[in-house]
Amino acid sequence: MIVQDFLFGILSVVTVVSSILVIRLQNLFRAALMLVVAFGAIAGLFVLLNAEFLAVVQILVYVGAIAVLIIFGVLLTQELEIGNKSNSLWLPALIGSSMFLALMIFVVLDTDWSFMQNVVADDTMSKVGEVFTDTPSWLASVLLKEWVLAFEAVSLLLLAAIIGAIVLVKERDQ
Repeated sequence: MIVQDFLFGILSVVTVVSSILVIRLQNLFRAALMLVVAFGAIAGLFVLLNAEFLAVVQILVYVGAIAVLIIFGVLLTQELEIGNKSNSLWLPALIGSSMFLALMIFVVLDTDWSFMQNVVADDTMSKVGEVFTDTPSWLASVLLKEWVLAFEAVSLLLLAAIIGAIVLVKERDQ
């Protein structure tokens, strides 16, 4: 248990620090790389929660697709040297996020976390175990049988967007 607590602390710190660096770095490419680090640390948190399926989906969808698309978009723009412009909305963003943090702390401290101990443990835990064993296979079945055409269409759309961006950059250079 101590190893899991230590890993949770490390992954939490990495997630928070890399998320802050995403919004604070002036270099767009480095900010996108910090976004990849944040997504990877969140996938590690999913592994610690015994949600391996969600961790793999996090890696495939966010790190593998969205972050790579963002990095391609950043690299294909010619304004890479300019970086992010500072804006005047940092104070409202700070106030709003501080209020959200205070709300989350209040909810965590005010919640009665012993609700599972009041329920009959055997019946509830067997139902929870049933959900965890049946859901991934059902979800895989739905994704690979009923929605496979939609996923293939999205992959073709993303490929067309990348090719279109490359063509636009090539025409601008000539």
